Amino acid sequence: MEATTKQKKMRSMKHVRRTTNTIIYVILIAISIVWLFPFVYLVLQSLRGEPGNFSPYILPRRWTFDNYIHLFQNIGHSTNTHTYVPLTGNDFPLWYGRTFLIAVVVTIVQTVIVLVTSYALSRMRFKMRKPLMNLMLILGMFPGFMSMTALYFILKLIGLTGGSATFGLILVYVGSSCMGYYICKGFFDTIPKSLDEAARIDGASRQRIFFKIILPLSKPIIVYTLLTAFMGPWGDYMFASLIIGREASGWNVAVGMYEMVKSSTNLASYDDSFPRFCAAGVVVALPITILFFILQRYYVEGVTGGSVKG
Repeated sequence: MEATTKQKKMRSMKHVRRTTNTIIYVILIAISIVWLFPFVYLVLQSLRGEPGNFSPYILPRRWTFDNYIHLFQNIGHSTNTHTYVPLTGNDFPLWYGRTFLIAVVVTIVQTVIVLVTSYALSRMRFKMRKPLMNLMLILGMFPGFMSMTALYFILKLIGLTGGSATFGLILVYVGSSCMGYYICKGFFDTIPKSLDEAARIDGASRQRIFFKIILPLSKPIIVYTLLTAFMGPWGDYMFASLIIGREASGWNVAVGMYEMVKSSTNLASYDDSFPRFCAAGVVVALPITILFFILQRYYVEGVTGGSVKG
């Protein structure tokens, strides 16, 4: 009798567990569809052969890769620094390359600054350490766009706007890098300090400890810092559009894509530009998507590891 009762309880528990898992999977699938639909729609629109900025159907009626081909052949041509004639030149590779250069330089410099700042705040004890951390925490609460006007006039004063905005954007992107130390410092706090003390007893300097002991144990947080540093300038439009303005010689890929659609002189040219705009969006999203999937394990470890201690 008792055995029969236990079997019924076990079957009941299995049924409840199976029902709960089913509900959870349904919710997760629904959330995934909502998240993935915009990207899937973007890809489908980029493969659409018929013109038009909106279609009542999702799947293209005529499939083609012409929109991707035109990105590197017939996107636009800058006749001077202030005018832009659509669909007659070869500017997308320039926008893409300029943005990639900015993102790579910012990623390298910002990662170095964040790592050394986080190590110093995690391992060293000095007089202004706590006030400095509190100051950076308070400054980080203010939205970045509050300083955009001031930064624009400062960069304009030294000639780093418009067509010369590439170096100006790099300066601004790396200027506040050390304020992003929170997660990286938290990760360094999880590494036992006994390793540092043992190395110090053996005569190792701070630099040797950092490069030979801390960094080899910090691959997840290094990958996390690299990815976050790359994503900022890679997809920035708001600040870049303010600093670069209408001068086509300095456009990054986000500003160039916007101007590509905006400069359409009539509805027909706009309808032609929209599928190519979608193709450009896919090309821009591709590198960071591939990097994230390849380095996803390290990215997650970096976030969770850096959240243990503050």
